[in-house]
Amino acid sequence: MSERLSATRRQVLARTGASVAGIAFTGAFSELFAGTAAARGHAGYGPLVPDPAGLLDLPEGFRYTVLSREGTPLRSGEGTVPGNHDGMGAFAGRRGRVHLVRNHENRASARLGVPTVRGLTYDPAAKGGCTAIELDAHNNVLGERVAIAGTAVNCSGGLTPWGTWLTCEETEDKAGTNGYTKDHGFVFEVHPADPLRTGAVPLTAMGRFQHEAIAVDPRTGIVYETEDAFQRPFGLFYRFLPDRPLAGTGSLRAGGVLEAMRVPGVPDLSAVQETGATFEGVEWVPVPDSQARQTPIRLQDFGPKGITHAQKLEGCYWGGRSVYFVSSFARAAEGSAADHYGQVWKYEPHRRRLTLVIVFGPSTDIQLPGESPDNICLAPSGGLMVCEDGNGAQHVYGLTKRGEVYEMARNRQNIGTPEEPEWGEFAGAAFSPDGETMYVNCYTPGTTFAVTGPWH
Repeated sequence: MSERLSATRRQVLARTGASVAGIAFTGAFSELFAGTAAARGHAGYGPLVPDPAGLLDLPEGFRYTVLSREGTPLRSGEGTVPGNHDGMGAFAGRRGRVHLVRNHENRASARLGVPTVRGLTYDPAAKGGCTAIELDAHNNVLGERVAIAGTAVNCSGGLTPWGTWLTCEETEDKAGTNGYTKDHGFVFEVHPADPLRTGAVPLTAMGRFQHEAIAVDPRTGIVYETEDAFQRPFGLFYRFLPDRPLAGTGSLRAGGVLEAMRVPGVPDLSAVQETGATFEGVEWVPVPDSQARQTPIRLQDFGPKGITHAQKLEGCYWGGRSVYFVSSFARAAEGSAADHYGQVWKYEPHRRRLTLVIVFGPSTDIQLPGESPDNICLAPSGGLMVCEDGNGAQHVYGLTKRGEVYEMARNRQNIGTPEEPEWGEFAGAAFSPDGETMYVNCYTPGTTFAVTGPWH
């Protein structure tokens, strides 16, 4: 999260006069929607209407409700709402209620950290964590409280089949670094309705590295994990084989085996530029030291065949019988094998097969919208919602099964100056269990929205 491109596609668009709307992705985009309904009618919901309140532009017929803003009091009385709103999950509650669990990507220097709460705090010196919001069936806020505290740089995560949230620390800082009293770089489980049930226990067997997101195979319980490493060698794609698969809340504490993906003959995924490129016989190699006691995992010795790396591995989600993961961008100038503005990969566990489903810009199509696609979620009626994390104006983009692109939302909160405006990224898009509401965060200033309207 919060990485910026030095040369942006939007700057290229400005020079060429090209439009960002209605451009098809390069790749077999329909593969992303196996098992979902196709979007009906024309792409999108029309142009965005400027918001008189200056918060969020939406298409005509849609409206938003501000559920929470950084710096306001938590309804629990535990302190103030932390900043740096990031990944988020939505869960069904009783009597039509919805529970949101929201990450706060706070480092040690954060101004608005997550308040420490007894029974929910891992390291009192760390300022990251999660907050939980309880909503009624009409998106009225019933409660807001700390869900876990004392963690660091909580970026993204993912939902489990048993209805909990796995929040991921995007750091490798050890105790004694930045004032921390405990090692960081772990995954933690958070119960959306009863956080004390899960507490603040690191799932150490899932590895200590710069976690980004996870996805769980609902048939086997295998957990797939992305690593968003900032420097060479870049991150790895992992799978965790739990000793107690699919056993429910707390079962991941029982341990398991962590492995990293090796694609024979492909040391760097950015070198693959042709959509549809397929690699059979993907291998999974046990991680020598999953706790990275002396050496970060991506630097460890995986044998003479090495291991497969990729820059900016971020979004990770399960669809059909496959796991999809995102590389937001790659830059040759920073050590990647080639440049791209985004890749979506599909791994089929039952076939041990990896396929490049989408690749975009600059060698494919500079007109593809947005910069650094980050958090991605499936929309209930078919298609994707993509949170943008780049320079310039920040959007949530919708993508139909046919590969058509449309603007769904634009952040209007200027955190720069009138002369040099700047807008915070979007993150944490998630839909309510009934599919009638999209929840999404603005990272800075931390704002959580509920968006309703005539969804297709």
